[in-house]
Amino acid sequence: MIFINKFMKSDWRKGKEILENDGVVVLPTDTLYGIVGKAESKKAVANIYTIKARDINKPFIVLITSYNDLDIFGIIVEKWQEKFLRKFWPGKVSVILPCLSNKLRYLHRGTKSIAFRMIGKRNKNLYNLINKVGPLVAPSANMEGGKPAETIEEVKGCFDNKISLYIDGGRKNAEPSTLVKLEDNNWTILRQGVKEIK
Repeated sequence: MIFINKFMKSDWRKGKEILENDGVVVLPTDTLYGIVGKAESKKAVANIYTIKARDINKPFIVLITSYNDLDIFGIIVEKWQEKFLRKFWPGKVSVILPCLSNKLRYLHRGTKSIAFRMIGKRNKNLYNLINKVGPLVAPSANMEGGKPAETIEEVKGCFDNKISLYIDGGRKNAEPSTLVKLEDNNWTILRQGVKEIK
C-alpha cells in the first residue's frame, strides 16, 4: 500500500515506524527529495540500491545530527578535520571521511570512505526523525543518472509502489549539497553545490 500524504506530523511518525522496520521512505531533506533508509540496516541500504538502479560501487551520503553519530561508523575526527567541519556543519555540505571498517563495507562499497552531512535543528522534522531512528542513507529521489525530482508527484512517477511512504514537502528545486573530501591534511571540492566553498 502506498501512502501519498501532506506535510504533517503523522507522516513523519509513520516514516519513523517504517524506517525502524528496515523500510524505505521518500521525504524532503535539507536540499532535495531523498529516498532514505536506516544506515545501520543492510536490508534497507540494499533495497535502495535496487530501487534506484544505483551503481553498486557508489556509496550513499549519510545524514547525521551530531558528531557523536560518527562514533557509530568508527570515524575518528582529527583536529584539522574538526576545524573544517565546525565551519560548515550543520549545513548543506557533505563531507567524505575515511571509514576503514570491513563490517561497513555495505555502506562504503569498498571505497573505505563515507560522505556525511549534519542536519541542524532548523530542519525540525528531519532532525527529530534522525534522532529517533539513527543516521539515514539519503541519495536523491531519482533513478541513477536522472534529474532530481522537484515534486512528490515526480518522485512517485519514478518509483510508484516500490516506496512504502511518500512525504510531501512541496517543491524542492535547490541544488544538491556541496561535496568535499577531507584527506591527507587537505580538503578537495568534488562537487560545488548549493553551499559555495572557496
